[in-house]
Parts: sequence; structure tokens; C-alpha cells
Amino acid sequence: MRKTFYFIRHGQTDLNLKGIVQGRGVDSPLNEMGHKQAQAFYEAFHHVPFDKIYTSTLLRTKQTVRLFLKQGIPSEELSGLDEISWGIYEGKEQDETIITGFEEVVSSWRDGNLDLSIEQGESPNQLVARQQQAISYMLQQHNEERVLVCMHGRAMRIMLCHLTGVPVYLMDDFPHTNTALYVLEYNGRHFTIVDHYNVKHLENI
Repeated sequence: MRKTFYFIRHGQTDLNLKGIVQGRGVDSPLNEMGHKQAQAFYEAFHHVPFDKIYTSTLLRTKQTVRLFLKQGIPSEELSGLDEISWGIYEGKEQDETIITGFEEVVSSWRDGNLDLSIEQGESPNQLVARQQQAISYMLQQHNEERVLVCMHGRAMRIMLCHLTGVPVYLMDDFPHTNTALYVLEYNGRHFTIVDHYNVKHLENI
């Protein structure tokens, strides 16, 4: 059962631009630049015969793949693809206190403390658990050989780790930006990255 997964991060939102924390609990729309990025990605990849599109439950992912959805490609939302929950930081501007808090948590993750979370938020291990449910579901679907998956920055980096056997504490080694693409092939047993951080479609924006 071979499959090819095209993983992209959603397009830019105003909250991205303003440095406001948006995790699983903040459902922000794309801004003008985000729509341009989505258009550029569509123009670069509309020729790919996707069998299915998966998004998170959040608006910004659905808007990013809107032009593909207009082609009539079947789609489905999976909560396992939602961004990590940043708990009490969500919806707040990244002031000095929050930036310091982020840095401390991310540094702890890098040290392997993957059960740590922002207060009322999710830990990487909790996120991995729901991502594994989503991946298991997608792998069980027949006649879906080529799949487009639109998700979120932190979530995508964590997903790339556990799919490819990289320790999750190395999540920040995977670069990401809005609508950056990673293509992974699944051979029935293992995932392999065949296109790493493709942002060519963004060159003229």
C-alpha cells in the first residue's frame, strides 16, 4: 500500500504577522498575503492528481486549499491535524513574558522533556498521540494514493519527526514557513522525505 503525502503549512494570517499566538484554540482566517501564497501553491501544484485532501478543523487550513477543493477533490477534516494547543498563551501578543515562557518550554523540549506543556496546553507527546490516530486513519483509506495534507507549523514539524524516525525533540531542525511543502512517500512500512522544504512557489511573491 504505497502512498504519497504532500504536507503543507497553511498560508499567512494577520495573527502570524502581528506575532499573536494562535494554536489549536484560535481560528483565524488567511490575510491577503496568505491568499496569495495559497494561489501560488495552487498554480505550482494544481496539475498533481490528488485523490484526497485532508485539513485540520481550522479555517486557515481549509482556506489554503480552497482552490483544490473547487476542483471537486474529496476532502476531510481531522482534528489530529490541528495545531498544538498553546494553552493560556493563545490569542495573546508575544510580549517579553510570553516570549520568555516560549523559549523556556521549547528549550525543555529540545532537552527531551516532551511531556511539558504551556499551562492548559498540549505537550508534544500529547500531540503525537492524536497525530498518530490521524495518520493511521489516512493510511487505512483505500484508493488514496496521492494525498494533500494542510496543517500547521509546530504540528507539521512534530509530524515529520515521528513519521521519519527522527526524535521529536529535534522538531526545530525542520524549517517551515507559510505554505512550505514537504513530500513524503510511504512504501507500506516506512515514510521517506522526497521533497524537503519546497518553497519555490513563493519566489515571486
